[in-house]
Amino acid sequence: MLQVNLENVHKLSFKSNEAYKQLRTNILFCGKDTKVICLTSCLPNEGKSNVSFHLAMSLAEFGKKVVFIDADLRKSVIVGRYKPDHEVLGLSHYLTGQYSLSDVLYETNIENLDIIFSGPIPPNPAELLGSETFGHLMEMFRKVYDYVIVDTPPLGSVIDSAIAAEQSDGVLLVIEADAISHKFAQKILKQLSKGHCRILGAVLNRYDVVKNPHEYTGKKYKYYYKYYN
Repeated sequence: MLQVNLENVHKLSFKSNEAYKQLRTNILFCGKDTKVICLTSCLPNEGKSNVSFHLAMSLAEFGKKVVFIDADLRKSVIVGRYKPDHEVLGLSHYLTGQYSLSDVLYETNIENLDIIFSGPIPPNPAELLGSETFGHLMEMFRKVYDYVIVDTPPLGSVIDSAIAAEQSDGVLLVIEADAISHKFAQKILKQLSKGHCRILGAVLNRYDVVKNPHEYTGKKYKYYYKYYN
C-alpha cells in the first residue's frame, strides 16, 4: 500500500480528547453492523471535517482498523489542513476510472488509519457518489476495515451527502452550537430520512462552556459535546 505522512496532526487537549472518546464509545455501542458512517452538517464551516477526521483517529487509537474517505468532492479541506508530505491522488480519480484503488488508498503515519483523499473537483460529484463504483467500494471496505468514516459535503448546500449516505450504515450530523436553528436542523434530518438513511445522532460542535455553565465548569474552550437520539 502507498504511504503518506500527515504533517499537521496536532495533539488534542485533554477535554477534547475525552469528548471524542465519548463519541467513539457511542459509535461502538451502535453495534458491529454499523461500520460505514457518513458525517455531514447543515452548512459549511461547522467543523464537520475536523470532527470526521478526529473520530477516525480516535477509533484507530482504540485499535480498530479504520479508513477515512474524504468524499467532499466539491470543497475539501483535508489536504490543506493535514498537509500530506507529497502529492496525492484521490477519490475522484478512482471513481472516474483514471486510477485503480491501489493508486489512491494510503497508509498514514497514524497507526491503524488509512485514507483516501478527495482528489480534484469533478464536474459531476453527486453522480460519482451515487455510482455503482462508489457502492462497490463501500462493500469492499466493509470486509477489510472495522470502520469506514466518510466525510461528505454539507447537506444544506448540496445533495451529495444524502446520496453517499445511502451506502452507509448510519449518519452523524455535525451542528455548530448557537449557529444553526432547530428548525433548519430538523429540515436537514428530514432530507436524510427521505433517503432512508439511519440517523445515528448529532455532534454539537464548538460548545461554549462559559455561556452554558450548567453543563460543565472551567475556562472557555472549543468543546465537542455529543448527544444521541
